[in-house]
Amino acid sequence: MTRKHGEVDSAPLVRMRGITKRFGPVTVLRDVDFEVRAGEVQVLAGENGAGKSTLIKILAGVHAEYEGRLEIEGQCVRPGNPREAAALGVAVIHQELSLVPSMSVADNIFLGCSAAAVGGFVRDGRQRDEARRLLREFQLDADVDVFVEDLPIATQQLIEIAKALRQGTKVIIMDEPTSALSGPEVDKLFGWIQQLKARGCGLVYITHKMEEIERIADRITVLRDGRLVGSAPAAQLSVPQLIHWMVGRDVEQQFPRHASHLGEERLRVEDFCVTAGPRQLVNRVSLSVRAGEIVGLAGLQGSGNSQFLLGLFGAFGSQAKGRVALDGQPLRLGSPRDSIRRGLAMITNDRKATGLVLSLSVIANTTLADLARFSPGGWRREGRERIAATEMSRILHLRAANLDMAVGELSGGNQQKVVLAKWLLTRPRVLLLDEPTRGVDIGAKREIYELMNEWTNEGIAILLVTSEMSELLAMSDRILVMHRGTLTAELSRQEATADAILEAAMGMRGEGDPR
Repeated sequence: MTRKHGEVDSAPLVRMRGITKRFGPVTVLRDVDFEVRAGEVQVLAGENGAGKSTLIKILAGVHAEYEGRLEIEGQCVRPGNPREAAALGVAVIHQELSLVPSMSVADNIFLGCSAAAVGGFVRDGRQRDEARRLLREFQLDADVDVFVEDLPIATQQLIEIAKALRQGTKVIIMDEPTSALSGPEVDKLFGWIQQLKARGCGLVYITHKMEEIERIADRITVLRDGRLVGSAPAAQLSVPQLIHWMVGRDVEQQFPRHASHLGEERLRVEDFCVTAGPRQLVNRVSLSVRAGEIVGLAGLQGSGNSQFLLGLFGAFGSQAKGRVALDGQPLRLGSPRDSIRRGLAMITNDRKATGLVLSLSVIANTTLADLARFSPGGWRREGRERIAATEMSRILHLRAANLDMAVGELSGGNQQKVVLAKWLLTRPRVLLLDEPTRGVDIGAKREIYELMNEWTNEGIAILLVTSEMSELLAMSDRILVMHRGTLTAELSRQEATADAILEAAMGMRGEGDPR
């Protein structure tokens, strides 16, 4: 692993010593040491459930009850809530946005610390001017008066970052900050990070993307099962050693794509369109997928690939039009319920918003998409549900204290396994996968790749959307590229390269006809 920046020798901005945290009888952190220096990107790595989130929540004031010592700039502190942590110079940029959609960009940036005049009246003009200055400083093109809900999700993510930087922040925690960003937007974010380092900020960066770790890390600290495994300068830690630290074993092949044994045509789509008001999200897309085949759908943010999958699944209702056939039989574009009954299943790109009901149990979420089978006569058979959920948790190696716990209490990787379990119980013939490995660790990713191989061996056809280029190239038998709702290229496994995909995704190739 090559580090592109010089070593940082300054005294730590943050020093955590002997941190131990328990929730009842369960110890989630045990005697962990952690440091962040000024001008440094400290990558905090580890599998889901390793204790990363708990450690940063202690630093951010979310968890005030713990054993150990926390120092910020040499001063022993114990923030009792996030506001106290912010006053100490700690800002957190969460994977789930904390913006208020119905408020303007300027109001969101100053949320919680509005510029107020005597009497408590907000100085709107002053806030807007300051918001514009901040956005200009970080080269973010957004109108400070528009509502956040009217902006693309990627722009919202960058505004969330600007919001965290509005004060004299010393320590910035970024938890999967690129999950909704395109390649150029990731480049812009990393440019921001270099500016923040130059200002002397210390950054804690959490990501499951190995290419980001290689690109951005100055130092890497790894947790596993709530314990500190090791910490080292990025230049001294090879990728195989890092993976071994994270999963506790060597991973010789990260992308175990097996040879495909393609069957008959399973899914055919012709002249498929999706509209939303005056906008054409998907424009006359035609494709086919065979049994046992993984077809990747590539494209930049806003290309229409996610909308295409949602339209096929019935989420757009009558706004989706075109001819679709499943195993040679016409498929009516009606609703997700109709699609599920015919053998389509879809994993969306946001498990917390559209994949799970976080307050319900693991069992209830697992059986949610196929309740009719577990509720003959309209009465739930909880015993049947428990048996099915137990078997799926065994197959998917789900790590949960018990199956009655709320699914929101699980780590991200285990939440994703519950999503997979839910759809596998419907016995699909076509799987629509939109970012199936987003926010999961390297070990869980490999497990999902192995499952994809098992599904294709069983004759399931897969349409795959992923923003991770290495995943797209390794797991796809063919790759179709979209630009502004239109297919622009079809590439075989042998033809597909990152350059060729990016060229087509930017609309620099002629439209293809991948039927």
